[in-house]
Amino acid sequence: MDIVGFLKSQFICHLLICYIFIVSGLIINCIQLFTLILWPINKQLFRRINCRLAYCISSQMVMLLEWWSGTACTLYTDPESYHKYGKENAIVILNHNFEIDFLCGWNFCERFGVLGSSKVLAKKELSYMPIIGWMWYFLEIVFCKRKWEEDRKTVVQKLLNLRDYPENFWFLIHCEGTRFTEQKHQISMQVAKAKGLPKLKYHLLPRTKGFAVTVQCLRNVVSAVYDSTLNFRNNENPTLLGVLNGKKYHADLRIPLEDVPEDEQECSTWLHKLYQEKDAFQEEYYRTGTYPAVPIIPPRRPWTLLNWLFWALLLLYPLFKLLINMINSGSSLTLASFAFVIIIASVGVRWMIGVTEINKGSTYGNNDNKQKQK
Repeated sequence: MDIVGFLKSQFICHLLICYIFIVSGLIINCIQLFTLILWPINKQLFRRINCRLAYCISSQMVMLLEWWSGTACTLYTDPESYHKYGKENAIVILNHNFEIDFLCGWNFCERFGVLGSSKVLAKKELSYMPIIGWMWYFLEIVFCKRKWEEDRKTVVQKLLNLRDYPENFWFLIHCEGTRFTEQKHQISMQVAKAKGLPKLKYHLLPRTKGFAVTVQCLRNVVSAVYDSTLNFRNNENPTLLGVLNGKKYHADLRIPLEDVPEDEQECSTWLHKLYQEKDAFQEEYYRTGTYPAVPIIPPRRPWTLLNWLFWALLLLYPLFKLLINMINSGSSLTLASFAFVIIIASVGVRWMIGVTEINKGSTYGNNDNKQKQK
């Protein structure tokens, strides 16, 4: 292992990265709070400012993938469609199999210049999470409780609010509703059998109502639906802890929005058919290690690294100055207090990483045999 690889594996480096992320994130959240005064005066200015503030947070996560780990990103797509990416609003359908698939989705948003304005359909609990959740609140992210009877009105209203959004955006949606596990897959296929739907080998049944409403509300706003299927070479199963190792992923397909039916039932049928096609592509990938499309590597932009370096220079100097003063003081109580803070910070970092782990993920989908499939 070379010296750079050794340093990347050291926990103290990880702790410093998390320190920069947490402190800068809380600073940005405070700035976002003050931007609320702009909403009644100039809503579009409020939105544009918050897109840039959100970029300052989310780009730090992307920096880890692009620059710290050196992950290579290959996109398999139609070259004729490639030039449209980032220049049009789009709904992006993502599979939900890996612990860092959200980060890979952000990475593609960054490559095409829509990271700061990207949207998601997220569970309500995330809105209370400091930094990311609070950032999403100011980005007008669509939050739901995963109870469709309660969610429909709120989701529709939030989606309609995006119709006059001033920035190009990608709306990222995991139609499966929860991350793939073998237990959830077995339950999902029981539901498929009960409903007479085709079984899937590598995906959960898509939850069609949220997707149908998203298409209906954004039909005249978005220009396309992108079907993005994420995989890692050599059957690797990456984690946020393992992102320091170089990983590669692939996404494919672009489907024009006009091909998606307007009727909710027809849209549901269309989505089920799409997931059968995704399953076939997954089968092909496992067999050949590639996708049947032209590989393109979107260029890596420098802005994620420059943003991180700015915050690192701003925040590390006062931290190191504080440490030096504490050491020079020679106070046992001061040093013990510092050690306690480090321990708390370590626990906090581990908790944040644990949020992404599959074995600690949502139980949503485990009880579908007791609940009505959405």
